[in-house]
Amino acid sequence: QVQLVESGGGLVQAGGSLRLSCAASGRTFNSYTMGWFRQAPGKEREFVAAIIWSGGSTYYADSVKGRFTFSRDNAKNTVYLQMNSLKPEDTAVYYCAARSGGIVLRDYKYYNYWGQGTQVTVSS
Repeated sequence: QVQLVESGGGLVQAGGSLRLSCAASGRTFNSYTMGWFRQAPGKEREFVAAIIWSGGSTYYADSVKGRFTFSRDNAKNTVYLQMNSLKPEDTAVYYCAARSGGIVLRDYKYYNYWGQGTQVTVSS
């Protein structure tokens, strides 16, 4: 059974940084795509970033490109989302997700496994 456990959320001032972690377990993730999504109150869940585990290629939403960095640690089976220059509009619950296959899809409906979410709040 795949399990994803996020950590690292919190409250930060605009311009600050946070690093989210997602520890993955339950299988080998070499053939998986990992994603970060976020959901603000009253809004639909939206794509933030994705990484193809095997090759490490990364993809970002335009709204976070240049500010967020998605990386992985194979030895720890953990992925990270480094978030810099945070803005109040980045405030949301952030979810780690996984799907089998090496194709990046930006629609959350294609992801089979989800973490519990971690709150990120950016104050102005």
